[in-house]
Amino acid sequence: MNRQQSIEHCIVKLVFDRPLQEFKAKDLRGAIANLYKDNNLFHQHTADRKFIYRYPLIQYKIIQGNGIIVGLGEGALTLAKTNFLNKNLYLGKECYLVREQEMAVGKRPIGVVDEIIDYYLLTPWLALNEKNSRRYYRIGNQKQKEGLLGKILIANIISLSKGVRYTIPAQLSVRFNSLKETTTGLKNTPMIGFTGAFSVNFDLPDYLGVGKSVSRGFGTIKKIYRD
Repeated sequence: MNRQQSIEHCIVKLVFDRPLQEFKAKDLRGAIANLYKDNNLFHQHTADRKFIYRYPLIQYKIIQGNGIIVGLGEGALTLAKTNFLNKNLYLGKECYLVREQEMAVGKRPIGVVDEIIDYYLLTPWLALNEKNSRRYYRIGNQKQKEGLLGKILIANIISLSKGVRYTIPAQLSVRFNSLKETTTGLKNTPMIGFTGAFSVNFDLPDYLGVGKSVSRGFGTIKKIYRD
């Protein structure tokens, strides 16, 4: 029996006057945060610039040169009321004009399911922190490495669930498919991320992020739909 709940979900695609080829999701996040400084859902900081530790309910991605903003729960309701059309956004030192805005709003299921659902990673998953990174590199066996990463992914999903007030009622089971290490960076620091695909008995809306720095575009997932 599936044990899901419905949650508000909003995806906004922004098409600019030219592709965002040279920028990262953090640049889009910064540009929009500057527009909406009074609403911490857009930037995860208090009025005195202290970081708010919670799962980000508004997240930013750059995919194929377009800006993608995803809202979940309260973040989705806020995002659905926001109009970006014809706004000037400053990414770095350049100004970009929003030419088109596409929005998809609705309720989506989230939670434990009986079947296994396949996902692929659109952007690198930042699974490792300083502590589990040392443990990961001490492991020589690929199967054991994937076992550790599976526990980390489950912890990521639990963190996400807490952020939307969903209590996981059953054990989660994860497996990986063609998972590969990739070099990426966060705040000018080189990091190891992971690309590829995974399967889990948990329903997640498309374009959400798992792992570290999801508001900056990392760990973005999408379902693999099979015929």
